[in-house]
Amino acid sequence: MEDPVNYTEKLDDALTRLHDEGRYRTFIEIERRKDHFPHARRILPDGSEQRVTVWCGNDYLGMGQNPFVLNAMHEALDAAGAGSGGTRNISGTTIHHNRLEAELADLHGKERALLFTSAYIANDATLSTLPKLFPGLITYSDELNHASMIEGIRRNGGAKRIFRHNDLAHLRELLAADDPDAPKLIAFESIYSMDGDFGPIAEICDLADEFGALTYLDEVHAVGMYGPRGGGVAERDGLMDRVDIINGTLGKAFGVMGGYIAASDKMCDAIRSYAPGFIFTTSLPPVVAAGAAASVAYLKEHPELREQHQLQARILKMRLKGLGLPIIDHGSHIVPVIVGNPVHTKKLSDMLLDEHGIYVQPINFPTVPRGTERLRFTPSPVHGPREIDALVKAMDILWSHCALNRAEFAG
Repeated sequence: MEDPVNYTEKLDDALTRLHDEGRYRTFIEIERRKDHFPHARRILPDGSEQRVTVWCGNDYLGMGQNPFVLNAMHEALDAAGAGSGGTRNISGTTIHHNRLEAELADLHGKERALLFTSAYIANDATLSTLPKLFPGLITYSDELNHASMIEGIRRNGGAKRIFRHNDLAHLRELLAADDPDAPKLIAFESIYSMDGDFGPIAEICDLADEFGALTYLDEVHAVGMYGPRGGGVAERDGLMDRVDIINGTLGKAFGVMGGYIAASDKMCDAIRSYAPGFIFTTSLPPVVAAGAAASVAYLKEHPELREQHQLQARILKMRLKGLGLPIIDHGSHIVPVIVGNPVHTKKLSDMLLDEHGIYVQPINFPTVPRGTERLRFTPSPVHGPREIDALVKAMDILWSHCALNRAEFAG
C-alpha cells in the first residue's frame, strides 16, 4: 500500500520555493488615519508602532479621505445600514447602486454601466461571458493584459489569440488570418500598470473597424486621473465613443471599492443576465456605492487634482532620474524603478521601511517578468515636497549602499 499523501509537506515545499526565490509576499500591517494620508502607522510584531509614508498605494488622488466622499458614506450608513442584503437580483439593488451606475455611464458617455464587487470580477465575469452572447467569438488579447483579463479569456471556452504588447502589425496579422465572418473582440488596456505605458487606443479601434471586431478597454489605472472629467485615457483622446466596453475600478483613483463596465444598454443587460460572476454575488454595500458615486461626481468637477497628481509624478521621476536610477518613464503617473533581482528588491523594500519609514512593496514574478523585478512608486497630490525629499534621499543612500555592498545586500 502506498504511503498517503503528506499534504503539509507539499504545502511546506510550495512555500519554501517562494522563500528561496525571494518571491514570498509579506503583508505589512498599517493603520491609515483620516486626514493624514499618505502617512500611516505600521503595527510591529511586538505591538509597538512606526510612522510610515505609504508610497505604493492605489488611492491615487487621496479620495479615500475626501470629506465629500466620507459625508456621503456616513449619510448612506445612517440611512441604509451596513450591507446590501443580497444579490442585485434579490433585494441587493438600492438607489445608491442605481445612482452610481448612472454616474459611471455619464462619465464614459455610455448608455449604461454595470457594477461588480471589483474590477477583477468585472473583467473575469464579462470576458468569460461574451462567447455565450457571440458564439464562435475569437478574442485577441495583448500579452501584458492584467491577470483578471487573462483569466476571463482563459475561462470563456472560445478561441483566443495573443498579440505582442502594443504590436499593431502582429494584431493585424492575427486578425487577417481568421475567418472574416467570425465575431471578434480585441481586449487591451489604456495604461499598463507595471511599466506605465499607454495602449494605442485609436489605432486598435481602426483595426477593429476594419475587421469588424468589438473593443474591450481596461481603464483601471486611468479612470479618475485622465480626461477633462476623469473618464480615462479614452476620454482624454476623444475616443470613448469608439470603444464598445470600458472596464474601470472604484478602488484606485475613486478611493473606495468595486468595479464596473460601461457599454450599450443591450450589452450591459446581456452581461447582467448571463454572467454568473454578477448574478450570484452579493452586491456592494450601499455605503460603498454612495461613497463611490460621490467620488465620481466630485472628480468630474475637480481637474486640479488630476493636474497636481501628474505634476507630482513628473517631479518624482525627474528627481529619481537625477540620481541615475533605472526608472521607466512612458509619460504616465506610474514610477517603476527596476532592480532586476527578487532578493535584492525585497531587501531594498525592507531597508526603506525599517530604516526610513518608507513603505513600498516589491513587485516580483509573476506580476512582472523575471529579471525585471522592481519597486513601483505611486505619487499622489498628498505626497508633497517633504515626502518626495525623504524618498529621494533614502533611495540615494540605499542605492549607493547596494552598489558598494552587493554581497551584504544579496544576503
